[in-house]
Amino acid sequence: MQFAQTAGPLAALMIVAIIIFAENGLLIGFFFPGDSLLFTIGFLVQSKANFNLNIGVVLLVLFIAASVGSSVGYMFGRKLGPRLFKKPNSLLFRQENVQKAQDFYDKYGGKTIIIARFVPIARTFVPLIAGIAKMEYKTFMVFNLVGGALWIGSVVSLGYFLGKLLTAIGVNIDMVLLPIVALILIVSVSPALYHLLKDKKQRQAIWSATKLEFKKIIKRKK
Repeated sequence: MQFAQTAGPLAALMIVAIIIFAENGLLIGFFFPGDSLLFTIGFLVQSKANFNLNIGVVLLVLFIAASVGSSVGYMFGRKLGPRLFKKPNSLLFRQENVQKAQDFYDKYGGKTIIIARFVPIARTFVPLIAGIAKMEYKTFMVFNLVGGALWIGSVVSLGYFLGKLLTAIGVNIDMVLLPIVALILIVSVSPALYHLLKDKKQRQAIWSATKLEFKKIIKRKK
C-alpha cells in the first residue's frame, strides 16, 4: 500500500526532473515552464495524503537535475563554440535568444549563471554562452551549484510553505491549486511565447504547420 502511494508521486517527480534538466541543458527546453512545475510540486508535497514524498528528497532530485542540465548546456556550448551564432533560425531556435544571453553574460559575468536561473529562456541559453566563452569549468560549477540551489530551493519552498499556510487557515488547496498554477504558468511561459510568435514569418510557419496537421487528421478519419 505504501509503495502504491509513493510510486505515482515518484514517477511525477522523475518527469519534473527530466523537464528541469531539459530546460537547463537543451536548446529545445527553453519553452518548458520550469517555475510553475517547481512551485506545483512543492505545493503538492506539503500534503502527505495526496503526494507522499519527502520534501528533502524532492529538493535534492530537482537540484541535481538542474545542475547536471546546466553542465550539459555548458559542455554543448564549449563544443559548438562560435558555430552556435551561425546556426539558422528555426521553429525552436532563435539567434536573438543566444545574443541576449551573450549580452546578459557580458554585463554580469559569472553572476549571470546565478541570475539567469530566475529568468525564463535565459536559464536555457546562458550555460551555452558560458561554454562558448570558455569560462573555467570549476568557476562555472560554483556559480551553477549556487544558482541551482537558490532557484530550486526558493521556488519549491514557496509552493511548499504556501500550501502549508493555506491548509493551516482552512483553505481547500484543491480549490486554489489550479488557479495559482495557471497564473504561474502564464507568467513563466509568456516570454517564450512572445519570442516565438512576435516574428511574422515564425507565426506563418506555425500556422502552416498547424493547418497541415489538421488536414492529416481529417484524412485519417475519412
